[in-house]
Amino acid sequence: MKLIRSNEGAAATLHQVGCVLLQPEELAEECRVRLEDLSSLSPSWNQLPRDAHLRDGGRYRFRRHSCFVHEHDSLQLAPHRAHWQPTEYNALHGGMERWFEPISGEVLQAPAWTALVSGLADLFARARPVPRWYIEAHQFRIDTAEGIGRPTPEGAHRDGVDYVAVVLVNRFNVRGGETRVFEAAGISGVRFTMSSPWTALLLDDAKVIHETTPIQNDGPGGVRDTLVLTFREHGFQSPSS
Repeated sequence: MKLIRSNEGAAATLHQVGCVLLQPEELAEECRVRLEDLSSLSPSWNQLPRDAHLRDGGRYRFRRHSCFVHEHDSLQLAPHRAHWQPTEYNALHGGMERWFEPISGEVLQAPAWTALVSGLADLFARARPVPRWYIEAHQFRIDTAEGIGRPTPEGAHRDGVDYVAVVLVNRFNVRGGETRVFEAAGISGVRFTMSSPWTALLLDDAKVIHETTPIQNDGPGGVRDTLVLTFREHGFQSPSS
């Protein structure tokens, strides 16, 4: 497995390989948004409530969550709902209805937010044409105030969706946090560390599993901020789906 771009672009590479890494300038180009406008969203990661659902007893994760429907080139905010995954995909937190505070209105009303989410929806639709995407957006902050922070406490996993976008928003005074992507039905994989803000890893959830290794403090206020977006054709995941 190689994180390379094909001559046909990111969507073709995603379809062929199952994953693609976009550099910040490439993400901005795909979503038709300026990097400085994306960066204007970054301060909102300073206002994330603590995740109260960590079953490992940790206090290292902060989070907000909102849902959307993208259809006919239009992005619409869906009614606020719990985040739910089956244990098949999340052995640690699966089977729980986890309620998080929604993403702030200031972020949702920013043109850069709409451009980013809609641009990725369009990219995934080029890899696999669908009439409608059900999208869950997660703002994450992992901090190291109490030692080690775990970006993926559930370990290597799939998400039970069609596509996943992991966007690095900020990485400050931490070490570790290596991203690992492996074939779901093979032994090939890649390892790398996302370091530049607005680098984006795009994943075909049926083809690959992924994880990020723990981070440790490497100076005062060490944090790793990400935006994780999941895209599913057949509705939001729920206990009845």
